[in-house]
Amino acid sequence: MKHFMIKYQFANGPTTEWHLEINRFIAALNDDPELKGKISYRCMKNRDDADYYHLAAAVDEQAIKTLQSREFFKHYTEKTRQVAGGEVVVTPMQLIAETTQPADSR
Repeated sequence: MKHFMIKYQFANGPTTEWHLEINRFIAALNDDPELKGKISYRCMKNRDDADYYHLAAAVDEQAIKTLQSREFFKHYTEKTRQVAGGEVVVTPMQLIAETTQPADSR
């Protein structure tokens, strides 16, 4: 698995619209037959400020390449830069340990 953390501070636009955009992106991931089950994606926000954290994982390099070829990914990446005012940090992460199943945070 390849893991990434995307971090930025929300700077532009209404947050409700941005949250809808995030949900549309995740729906597109879930609906893509070549990516379904190969990409995991979560978005979280610091409750006390405008910092956003997106955690992404891909099963392999091919899943990443497939994702990067999709128009919905290109659109979402551009929208992310816009809401962040251009300051987006993508950090490759190394998994050290995890629980057997993530907790349901809904």
